[in-house]
Amino acid sequence: MTADLTTHPTVGEAPDGIVLTTLPRDEPIDAATAAARRVVDALLRTDRGAADLIRVTEVLDGIADQLEEHAPEVADRLLDMWKGEGVTGHDPVTGRENAIAPPLRLVGRSEGHVEGVVTLSLPYQGPPGHVHGGVSALLLDHTLGVANAWAGQSGATAQLNVRYHRPTPLFEPLTVRGRLETVDGRKITTVGDIRTADGTVCVSVEALFVDRTVPRPR
Repeated sequence: MTADLTTHPTVGEAPDGIVLTTLPRDEPIDAATAAARRVVDALLRTDRGAADLIRVTEVLDGIADQLEEHAPEVADRLLDMWKGEGVTGHDPVTGRENAIAPPLRLVGRSEGHVEGVVTLSLPYQGPPGHVHGGVSALLLDHTLGVANAWAGQSGATAQLNVRYHRPTPLFEPLTVRGRLETVDGRKITTVGDIRTADGTVCVSVEALFVDRTVPRPR
């Protein structure tokens, strides 16, 4: 199921397994973004001696020129990107319209947590064969924010305490989870982790959020 864009679905109001981070499909932009992800991945994997990178550069520059011809002012684009209340397609974690997002697809569970499964490839590498620690922190920070919304709360990240238990593998399904633990006035404590398919915890986090949000552009 897909979240209603005019509300913030919560654990008490929405069914188990509702998708919290997906906009209605826009086939042209979805297809173009998926193609851009392929290009990023392929550039990292290609044999630089065999590929005609000069020709590739010419083609990519031509594509960028074409897209920029139709780009409105940044201020106008900010408004357009935030027009979906509660759900966006452009964030760097779950945004299906953002080529640097994996993207991670998060669902709300009736037990109170949110979770999603993602497989990360070379664009997200840190140590050889493993996920960059900063990428893990990014995934968790965003997931905890969604977990807060699922619990009916919202706030800005004030502190993110990340513990790296073991290297997080690339090219394997990873489950990312988050759950709101406590609310004390304006302070929200939320926890989460990243696990491999066999349940091994690679990264865990405890975060403090403050009930304050950055104003959206209008």
